[in-house]
Amino acid sequence: MNYEILHQDAFPVIECHLNAGESLKAESDAMISMTENLDITGSVSSGGIFKAMARKLLTGESFFFQTIKAARGSGTVLLGHPAPGGIIDVELDGSYGMRVQKNGFLAATEGVEINTAMQNLTQGLFSREGFFVLGVKGKGTVFLSSFGAIHAVNLAEGEEVIIDNGHLVAWPDHMKYKIEKASNGWISSMMSGECLVCRFKGPGVVLIQTRNPESFKMWLKSLGFSTSD
Repeated sequence: MNYEILHQDAFPVIECHLNAGESLKAESDAMISMTENLDITGSVSSGGIFKAMARKLLTGESFFFQTIKAARGSGTVLLGHPAPGGIIDVELDGSYGMRVQKNGFLAATEGVEINTAMQNLTQGLFSREGFFVLGVKGKGTVFLSSFGAIHAVNLAEGEEVIIDNGHLVAWPDHMKYKIEKASNGWISSMMSGECLVCRFKGPGVVLIQTRNPESFKMWLKSLGFSTSD
């Protein structure tokens, strides 16, 4: 499969060219347009209905995936996501997986498996991601989406970085992080507007988004807009 991420400076989309017999899976409602010789079906992906239920109930992700297949010759599909933000492609070679925040998964090629991954008690209570995030593993390309642009933070062996927990998109499953106060004291942390942050330790690459969805909701609410789901 060949692909290109278009319009990266504004509202990106993925243009995927599928050869005959190839397929990919995408988040529900990701398809924007496709050539007439491609077929699209709804599925619960690998793992069956129970894993799909866990994904929906525990992470808030869609129950179904879209499966787009070039069953009648090669074709082209455009994929997008609802948030005003970036799209990035990550190549997985099977040696490690990724942990992905809610609404961060957009699409993946054949050979990539999407499951539910559990965090520890502290991370689940205070990371804003909850006890469960998406676990992505296998061999292939996974496309991740964000709110705002996506920025990669590359950490060398032993190097650490502090990230606001509302800006996380994805990180390798071999990387460890801990939750801590943004400042030395609780009052100072709350006054800073950060309160709790995530401290990651390398090696590895942490993907972050340049905008915080919760902060955006609060800003809209301050202008008098309703932010109820």
